[in-house]
Amino acid sequence: MTTDPQPAPVTPVAPRGKRRQTGPVTLRGHNVPSTTTDQRLLEGRQPNEWLHADPWRVMRIQSEFVEGFGTLSELGPAAAVFGSARTLPDDPAYATGVEVGRLLAEAGYAVITGGGPGAMEAANKGAFQAGGTSVGLGIELPFETGLNEYVDLGINFRYFFARKVMFLKYSRGFIVLPGGFGTLDELFEAVTLAQTQKVTQFPVVLMGVAYWQGLLDWLRDTVLEDGMISPSDLDRLVLTDDPNEAVRVIRTYEENHS
Repeated sequence: MTTDPQPAPVTPVAPRGKRRQTGPVTLRGHNVPSTTTDQRLLEGRQPNEWLHADPWRVMRIQSEFVEGFGTLSELGPAAAVFGSARTLPDDPAYATGVEVGRLLAEAGYAVITGGGPGAMEAANKGAFQAGGTSVGLGIELPFETGLNEYVDLGINFRYFFARKVMFLKYSRGFIVLPGGFGTLDELFEAVTLAQTQKVTQFPVVLMGVAYWQGLLDWLRDTVLEDGMISPSDLDRLVLTDDPNEAVRVIRTYEENHS
């Protein structure tokens, strides 16, 4: 009497579930921490042992700067495109982002974005399809899942400040598509650093007259009127609906300051 062999037990496949990009590491499922690296760094109410671990964090921060500088140092002329991760593919702003990315690539610029979905994906897509260099500087966030598919040179950062340095160091101009708090943060940080002469001057183009006009009106009628900024500070911002004009502003500025 023979006995049929028993089938090998099947190992259950865990669902993909949550996903987090933490620097170069991809985490899924139960491995995804409940807080981000930035959040843990800035948390003041921690057990005392964290105070003694903070100096070691400097090594991790240093590694992000070394990785970023080493990867981007030979990038060549580049322009940054900011915009919302929530922009949908059928939004006119998405099509504008694709066109901006394409025109920048055709003008000889690498296109640097935050590497995420939405407007960032659009600009990367335009650059990628035009045969240009499409760069994504990703960041560890609890609600985003790594770099978009059109990034062909990508770096994932744990710390916002290291990532921001890369945008400012390697971009010769900024084009800002409609966006929320993150986009506003990037916009105003770039303008503030130029205003305080922490960085060399560079053009900042706001794409979308209907979206940005209210902000410019408030800056002029309230902030400038109350003496909180100077007229030259507003001159740093160029407002347009035309992607060709946006790229032309960056090229003209660079030609005049080369």
